[in-house]
Order: sequence, then structure tokens, then C-alpha cells
Amino acid sequence: MAGTMKAFLMRAFGRPRGMLGWLGGMIMARMNADFGFWVAGLLEIGPNDRVLEVGFGPGVVIERLAKLAPSGHVAGIDPSTEMVAQARARNSRAIGESRVDLRLGSVESLPFGDGSFDKALAINSMQVWPRTLAGLQEIHRVMRPGGRIALGFTVHSGQANEGIAELLAAAGFAESHTLEAEKGFCVLATKPVS
Repeated sequence: MAGTMKAFLMRAFGRPRGMLGWLGGMIMARMNADFGFWVAGLLEIGPNDRVLEVGFGPGVVIERLAKLAPSGHVAGIDPSTEMVAQARARNSRAIGESRVDLRLGSVESLPFGDGSFDKALAINSMQVWPRTLAGLQEIHRVMRPGGRIALGFTVHSGQANEGIAELLAAAGFAESHTLEAEKGFCVLATKPVS
């Protein structure tokens, strides 16, 4: 029974697929928005920043990021066709203005050039990446020196905060620290300037 429940939760929320994934996206849009806004706020996004969200789900945080960086650029990658469709619909205007770019894909193989982003974030997604260190190394590659990353996890994510700082260090990030909130925690780190 535990295996069936885990498969159900993964299909609805971890790697959303089909009708169940579509419904999971609608639930995530309502339940995780405030937490996602808190994580985005910790990055202190400026109006000209280039920001990457990994595992953007239904695109609620992407919408907020586009408002925080009106003269910048927001990009995202998500492995779920259902989430890409929901997020593109939610952010259609900003996409039409070429301020937002949302793609189907994997964190282990980001379709962006080296040093493309000032800030990056992932909310409730790292725990379902197939290869966590490879994903963090790819994010490190596409960030400019001095860029900041935020990894946020709600209390429902199942992710403990032990070991995340070590993973970030192994991927090349530095100055990691954890901030806690009522609904979860966030680990922040920086890509060193040489």
C-alpha cells in the first residue's frame, strides 16, 4: 500500500502526469504560492535580473518573478508536459513579450549557456531529481559568478535540511545558510567569484 501511495503522490505532485498531474498542478498553485513567494523574496531579485526556476510546476512563482524583474528575463525548466502547459497558459502575456521562457526538460541537461543567470531557485523539486548533484552542477554552470541560488522545501516535501549544504559545496557553491519558516525551509548559497 505504501508503494501505491508514493506512486500516486509522485504522479500528482512529484513528476505530474496525465489528469492526476493536471489536478496536482492546480492544487500546488493554491497551496504553495505563499511559500514560493517567500523563497523568491529571499533572492532579492532586481528589476534587470536574469532568473531561472527549476521545476516551476504550474508557474505561479514564474509569474511573481516576471513582476520582480520587469526589465530582466525569467526562464524555467520542468520535466512535466502538464506543468509546462499550465505555466505557459498562466504566463502567456510575459511569454509573448519575450520576458519569460518556459521549457520542457531536465535539470541535469539545462538548455542555457554558461553564466546565463543572476539568480536560480527550485521549490519542492530537488528531492525528485534523478541525479541531485548533477542537477546542482548544471545550475552552477548556467549561473554567473556571484549569482545566488535558493532551494526551498515545504514541510510536505519530505526533504530534511541535513546534507543540502554539503551537496551545494560539492557542486561548487559557497556561503550556504538555511532559513526556516513556519511552512518549510530554504537553503541559500552563492556561486563564488573565482
